[in-house]
Amino acid sequence: MEKSNKRVTVYLQPTYHRALRVKAAETEYSVSELINEAVRNALREDSLDLDAFEARSGEPSLAFEDVLKKLHKDGKL
Repeated sequence: MEKSNKRVTVYLQPTYHRALRVKAAETEYSVSELINEAVRNALREDSLDLDAFEARSGEPSLAFEDVLKKLHKDGKL
C-alpha cells in the first residue's frame, strides 16, 4: 500500500530554493524527493544521537567548570 504524501508550505531562502531546483534538474529527482531525503537523513541522525545518549546514560557526568580546571592544571589552556 502506497502512503500518501502531505502537502506543506516551506519558506526557503532564494539561494537554497535555486540550488534545490538546479540539483533536481541535474539529478532527475524532484525538489520534494530531495527535501524528503534531507529530512529523513536529519531524523536518522537524531535517532543515532539518541541511541548514543542512551548507551552512555550510566556514565558519570562532568561539570564544565571541573573540565576547565583540569585543562588548566594539565597546562592545556
